[in-house]
Amino acid sequence: MIEIDGSYGEGGGQILRTAIALSAIIKEDVLIRNIRRNRPEEGLKPQHIRSIETAGMLCDADIEGLFPGSTEICFSPSEIEGICRNISIGTAGSIPLLMQAVMPIATFSRSKTKLKVKGGTDIAWSPSIDYLKEVTLKALYRMGYRANVRTIKRGYYPKGGGMAEIEIEPSKLKGCELKAAEKQIIGISHCSNLPEHVAKRQADSALEMLKKHGIEATMEIETNKLISTGSGITLWSDMLGAVSIGKRGLPAEKVGTRAAQILLDDLLSSASVDIHLADQLIPYMGLAGYGSFTARELTEHCLTNIHITEQLLDIRFHIERNNGLAEVSVE
Repeated sequence: MIEIDGSYGEGGGQILRTAIALSAIIKEDVLIRNIRRNRPEEGLKPQHIRSIETAGMLCDADIEGLFPGSTEICFSPSEIEGICRNISIGTAGSIPLLMQAVMPIATFSRSKTKLKVKGGTDIAWSPSIDYLKEVTLKALYRMGYRANVRTIKRGYYPKGGGMAEIEIEPSKLKGCELKAAEKQIIGISHCSNLPEHVAKRQADSALEMLKKHGIEATMEIETNKLISTGSGITLWSDMLGAVSIGKRGLPAEKVGTRAAQILLDDLLSSASVDIHLADQLIPYMGLAGYGSFTARELTEHCLTNIHITEQLLDIRFHIERNNGLAEVSVE
């Protein structure tokens, strides 16, 4: 059994998602201790439990310690099989984060996996559903990964009620040197149960900031009347993306300019991937056994993912810093 310290590095839910996915793929039991030990409320929350349960469905796993507040679980996987299920996270738990937990496992299945997930599509401290579709999956496509995401309806904090669907085909991952490319900037600004001008002001402020740097972008405006009230904007350009979520009291203009600034930081650095995609790519690079990318910086999430991936796979990552960029590679 492989033991993982859940308090290592950033000490959050990413450790769980990576460790359990890799455990299922290599068919090795994993014991994760000190789960979210450094968080204000340690242990498993409902969204973590649902992600682990769904991962367990894919590999017929025996799971011990799976209850709210638990700081230790044992995950014992069996054979990976594709599933077709409807999953409800509850309230506004992040749909993209649950999908992240199962995506590596499903590619090693014998058959297609199809999940329809209910929860939050555009939530703070999580990739948006648009980011997952337009940035994460497009980067993984270059590594041989095959999946499609469809947004059915959006869900915001705290009511949630969003729904999205993912279909994942079994495929063979391949190593890939991810290089910066010509960048067409596209975005979507959206809101629900708010005046249409909220989404438009978010979009206009983002476009204005980009234009100040001589950069043009294409923006879609989306307004809805759904269960939950909220707003957000996602921008993307090849393997660079930026997400900004609205909240009560925060002007729409600040939501838009924040997304534009995040994207500009990566664009102007000439990095091949943004700082959040960097940590998402680590397990796939480890499984492929080869690959590289550059990022303007490596977050604690990324460094933690490297540590966990090295613990579970027989590989080593290399980090070099040149001209203000960090290059991550595995051979």
